[in-house]
Amino acid sequence: MEISRIAGQPIGMNVEKLAAAEPKKAKESFGDIFSGYLNNVNQQLVDSEKLTAQLATGEVKNLHDVTIAAQKASIALQLTVQVRDRAVEAYQEIMRMQI
Repeated sequence: MEISRIAGQPIGMNVEKLAAAEPKKAKESFGDIFSGYLNNVNQQLVDSEKLTAQLATGEVKNLHDVTIAAQKASIALQLTVQVRDRAVEAYQEIMRMQI
């Protein structure tokens, strides 16, 4: 197959090479990405609890850091619950479909 450019010089295209080319595989699967996200959320919750315990014992002087860590962990957990709820809802909707 030849495609000619505006200047008039043909450009060769090897169609057989294009057909034989394999698509690139994804570096990470969805499960790996989701697992990493869940580990991150869990680590934020653990860090928040650790800072809260340190505040109670007087090891942490800055209340703002503890409050910010607690809010980050809370928001991450709320997002995780929302994603889970949406996934369950989508699964249930798929199960209700008639074939």
